[in-house]
Amino acid sequence: MAITQGNNLPHVSIGDSQIYYEIHGEGPDMVLLHGVGGNHASWFPQIAALQAQFRLVTIDARGFGKSTDAEGAGRDKFVDDLDFVWKALGLKKAILLGQSMGGGTAVAFSCRFPERVKALVLADTLVGITLPPWLKSLMDPVIKETSTLSQVERVLGETTRKIRSERVTLYTQIAGFNSVGLKTLVGVQETHSIEELAATKLPVLFLLGSEDVLFPPEIARQVHNQIPNSMFVEIEKSGHSAHFETPELFNAHLIEMLKVAKVI
Repeated sequence: MAITQGNNLPHVSIGDSQIYYEIHGEGPDMVLLHGVGGNHASWFPQIAALQAQFRLVTIDARGFGKSTDAEGAGRDKFVDDLDFVWKALGLKKAILLGQSMGGGTAVAFSCRFPERVKALVLADTLVGITLPPWLKSLMDPVIKETSTLSQVERVLGETTRKIRSERVTLYTQIAGFNSVGLKTLVGVQETHSIEELAATKLPVLFLLGSEDVLFPPEIARQVHNQIPNSMFVEIEKSGHSAHFETPELFNAHLIEMLKVAKVI
């Protein structure tokens, strides 16, 4: 492993791959992990609003944004990559925020290394959580019904698609910088049970868009109900990318939840 920062391209070398990261602001550490249609650029509304309160670390998963995946490992290495970057940057204990795909990495990392996480924030995601049969029976029809939707229909809510056309355009432009996408991403997501996640005793904060078609809030709320030290907020007029669609609401709820959980 080697850490390099030159030509404005800070990265950690892992094998033949390079994992890109950015650091913004000062304060308690918060690590941000993007979804399958995103990369470090997706977090611009959080960087602008939160860098005065936190030191924000955005990381491109291998194959996304400015990160490479020479080994073709994909999801198989996401958690290990995060561990490498975490150590390379000298992070001690941080708030870990994962959106969609990034939530799966955040869940797995938190279950492996709970002592290194202050709080786990799951934004529009249940990725990485093994659902019990009764909840899986609710999710299976959702997966089937959304399988034929376009990527924009999957990740942006109806309200955004109708009245926030600039966000739709920006989302597709940001996604265009990725080398892989939903249909080409390889590897297997590490998963953990609700009981394993609850056993970490970490504050787990769920933020779900009310129009999220991939992880309907009513199902995510059921997972929240099974984790004693968790909180749940539904963000109105947002889809699967609430942090990107309605960032002012998302950021305000995030700060309030962290305060209530006595994380900040």
